[in-house]
Amino acid sequence: MRVISLAQGRILYEAGAPVDTIYFPQTGLISLLIVTESGGMIEAATVGREGAVGLHAVLGRRLSFTRVNVQIGGSFVAVPVSRFAQHVAGNKAAHEVIQRYTEVLWAEAQQTTACNAAHDAASRLCRWLLQSADRIGSNDIPLTQEFLAQMLGVRRTTVTLLAQTMQDKGLISYSRGRITLLDRDQVEKCACECYAAMQRGRLLASIGIEL
Repeated sequence: MRVISLAQGRILYEAGAPVDTIYFPQTGLISLLIVTESGGMIEAATVGREGAVGLHAVLGRRLSFTRVNVQIGGSFVAVPVSRFAQHVAGNKAAHEVIQRYTEVLWAEAQQTTACNAAHDAASRLCRWLLQSADRIGSNDIPLTQEFLAQMLGVRRTTVTLLAQTMQDKGLISYSRGRITLLDRDQVEKCACECYAAMQRGRLLASIGIEL
């Protein structure tokens, strides 16, 4: 096990590459990205301090279905899949936790797909900011508008206008490369129902109820 520092933009796996290392974010955020032939990207799921990427490889050799990218830099614990598999071999409880967490990520990716298709950019932006704050344990989110536009699949000018509107309403403060949630309650009211749905799914999984 190694504690390492990873910068924003670091690619951990490309789509189709073997998953050989498990990453547990401590202070950063990891995005699972779908990359189009034209080079565009859109986020399918996020992983922060509540989870890890690459855990499913413990169940057998796996390839990554997405580009796995450090979205917010920070501290991460890195463990080779082979070593982690040795420690959980024969441990039924550990395997059940890994399977349950993998199911949660799968469910969130499905919810995100529906969200991107059905909801407007403003409500999706609120949902994304809330999720990111939860994942890193802070309402202060270090992120540029360019990266945020990529995650939401919209133009940077759209994010600029939305962020300015939210700032004018006192919901957030924005300076170059950093967004701070000032009024979480109001941001939650502006977010689409997908945020609550994902929170509910994680709660049910944490208390042992099948999704």
